[in-house]
Order: sequence, then C-alpha cells, then structure tokens
Amino acid sequence: MGIDVESQIMGNVWKIETSVGAQVEEEDVLLIVESMKMEIPVEAPEAGRVSEIRVQEGQSVEEGDVLVVLDGQA
Repeated sequence: MGIDVESQIMGNVWKIETSVGAQVEEEDVLLIVESMKMEIPVEAPEAGRVSEIRVQEGQSVEEGDVLVVLDGQA
C-alpha cells in the first residue's frame, strides 16, 4: 500500500526534485510548491521508493491534492 504525499497549500509546482523509482529518506525534499511568492518544500514523510509522481512542473495544486506516492520501507 502506498503512502500519499499531499499538498499542504494551494500553489504551483515549481520544481520536482525526485523521479519515479528513486529511493528517498525521511525528510528528503520531493518537490517544491510556490505559493504567494514563497517556495515551500514538500518532504517525504518516511523512507521509501517513489512509485508515482502525479504532478508536473508548473501545474496548479490545491490543498490535499496527492503529489507523490511512496512505497514505504518494510
């Protein structure tokens, strides 16, 4: 079962810092959302493998949108 990483704020995806298949550690920056001229890093809530990236750079997102899905470490 995957772990959904959701947007905590409305904004635009400024930069994607990971790729599908990448191994990430807890607190690694997955992507950056720009909102109100501020860049907000979206971090991995736990270690795992990126199984999906559901957004593209420049895409608008709402609070609660799923941005990335991780397969958690067993």
